[in-house]
Order: sequence, then structure tokens, then C-alpha cells
Amino acid sequence: MPVITCIDDLKRLHKRRTPRMFYDYCESGSWTEQTFRENTSDFEDIRLRQRVAVDMTGRTLETEMIGQKVSMPVALAPVGLTGMQCADGEIKAARAAEKFGVPFTLSTMSICSIEDVAEHTSKPFWFQLYTMKDQDYLKRLIQRAKDAKCSALVITLDLQILGQRHKDLKNGLSAPPKLTPSTIADLMTKWSWGLEMLRTKRRGFGNIVGHVKGVEDTSRLGEWTAQQFDPALDWKKIEEIKTLWDGPVILKGILDPEDAVMAQKVGCDAIVVSNHGGRQQDGAISSIRALDPILQSVGDDVEVHLDSGIRSGQDVLKAVAMGAKGTYIGRAFVHGLGAQGEAGVTKALEVIRNELDISMAFTGRRDIKDVTRDSILVPEGFSGTWV
Repeated sequence: MPVITCIDDLKRLHKRRTPRMFYDYCESGSWTEQTFRENTSDFEDIRLRQRVAVDMTGRTLETEMIGQKVSMPVALAPVGLTGMQCADGEIKAARAAEKFGVPFTLSTMSICSIEDVAEHTSKPFWFQLYTMKDQDYLKRLIQRAKDAKCSALVITLDLQILGQRHKDLKNGLSAPPKLTPSTIADLMTKWSWGLEMLRTKRRGFGNIVGHVKGVEDTSRLGEWTAQQFDPALDWKKIEEIKTLWDGPVILKGILDPEDAVMAQKVGCDAIVVSNHGGRQQDGAISSIRALDPILQSVGDDVEVHLDSGIRSGQDVLKAVAMGAKGTYIGRAFVHGLGAQGEAGVTKALEVIRNELDISMAFTGRRDIKDVTRDSILVPEGFSGTWV
């Protein structure tokens, strides 16, 4: 067995084991991928402040996200097609997260359905909602999440229209994959993935197929999905969805202080500073650069989380030191899932926990709740003076 010391080790195994179209779906951004790259590279500009001759015993990473106890300030982000990275991927990721004591967020565009994941887990998970034009379907989807005892609704705001991702178009991304000469040639080298997929019945979008009139199989799914994302989404509609849910609501996709203030006004429990992992608006600033101005705009009146660019425990520490109450990992856990299934998700979480724990200790802190801005060194003008 290979020795796994960092997320990049899992990433390399993921690439070897998983069909190219699904690996590329995970490890890519829109257009030129500038924002995708800067989400991670901008973390490198922040330095950790090393302190010595302090008591490092009795450390704890336990904290809370939206009032829920977590073993560390990390949640698994909603990622579409997770069940194509590994057979029954959402179920495996949710089980790993549950055992580890961190939240799992199920995507609307998951392969395993809400009911599938609920059946195979014992604790509530979060559900991520894409707003659709079909109001009947939207209401039924929310009710299904409530029936499954999901403990929070994560409404994604930055996918009213779909950003162009060159690799997905060139690979002919679909679930299940369409059999063309190039995909057949690729699948022949990914035989372990193929054997696992043959053993599962979950190969389509479980939250959609069979739940929408006229979409009884995957042949009509692409056409329906392309027409359903709601470009008319506004704050009034968000308030209506919040009323339908009547529970904890997290608004994901905030990158501008003015939008953060609007999100605060609708009464959400948390906002997620996120640019969709660089998969939507290419040329937008990285999430970590956007964090500080957003924190200043909303103060302590709403919980602020950060998504996009987290690849290590050091990244988590830097985000928390900047003021985030929690972080989300997407690609990091997907690399683990694609590499080693449920065990790989656990390994990804272990890697991040170990890096976070040791790095926190070196900054002279024993409790993650005591980590503040004085644990890091931020270059002048980091958040930008834009005109």
C-alpha cells in the first residue's frame, strides 16, 4: 500500500484509478482556470506565525458550525457526480464524514439519492439545493430533504447559469459515461473502477431521475437539466425557499461584501465565501482574498464559512485565523474517494486533521477556538485595493 502523507498523494492515485472525464470534472475550472489556480496559490501568500516555549499539550480541534458540534472546522462540500468517482460515492463519503465527526453535504446533482444516503447513515447530513424553474419539483425536493431529517439546507447562489468548463465539453461528460472509442479506451485501463460500477445500481442522478415528469432515465436528463437552472433567482426567491425549509439555512457562493449584507438581511444561519471552486466566473478573486472584506461587512451577526482552495490543514488554519468559523473541502475529499473509496475519504480527513493540529501547535495555540488573526502574517494589501 502506498504511504499517504498529503492530499496530493491521493490526487495521484485518483487520477490513475478513475476515468479521465470524472477526474477532469473534479480537477478543473472554467475558461482559463485563473480563479481555479488562484484559489490555492493565494493561500501561499499567507504565512503562519511560529511561537515557541509554549505548552502544546491537551490540544483540541473541536468547535461548532451552525451550532452543530464538529471534530474540526471542516465540512465536506457538495460535489456533483461524486458517485461517478467511485461506486456509491456519496454514501461512502457520508459514512466517512459521520464517523469522523464532520458534516457531509449532499449535492442536488448527486448520483446516490437523498433517500439512499439517509438509509446508509445514522446521523443527519446537510443537503445542497440548486434552484430550479420547476417549482413543483423544487418543493418536493425540499420536502424529501426534510423527510430524510437533513439538518441544514445549503442553497447555492452562484450557478444560475452554467460556466463553461472546456475539459467537460471535450470529454463529453455524462453519467453514466457514453461509450465512444476514446471513452472505451480509457475505461479499459480503469478496470477496478468499472468492476465496482457494474456491482451498483446507482449510475444516474438519483435526486432527479424518476422524480421529474418525462425524465424516467438518463437519456432525457441532460436536456432537462440545461433548461432548469433558474437565471431569475433573486433575494425574494431565496426568502421563499427559506420559508419552505423552516430550518437552518446556509447560503453558498458569496464573493462580494454587498451580497454578504443581502444574505445577512434574509436571515440565513451562515454564508459561505465561495467561487464554486473556480468553476463558474473565471477571473473572479479567490475565496481567501474575498474573506476579509466580507467579514468586515457582516461583523459577528452571521456565521461566515470559506469554501474553494482548501487542500491542507494549513489552509484550514489560515482561513480560521482570518475569521472563518468553518471551511469546506471538495476536491480534497473527492481525491480520497477516487483513490481508495470510503477509506480514502477518511485518509483525506486524517491528513487535514494532522496538518491542522501540528500547525496550530506551532503557532502557540492549543484550542482551535483560540486561533485568531495574530496566528498568521498577512501581506499588506492582500485583500486588494481595487478601483
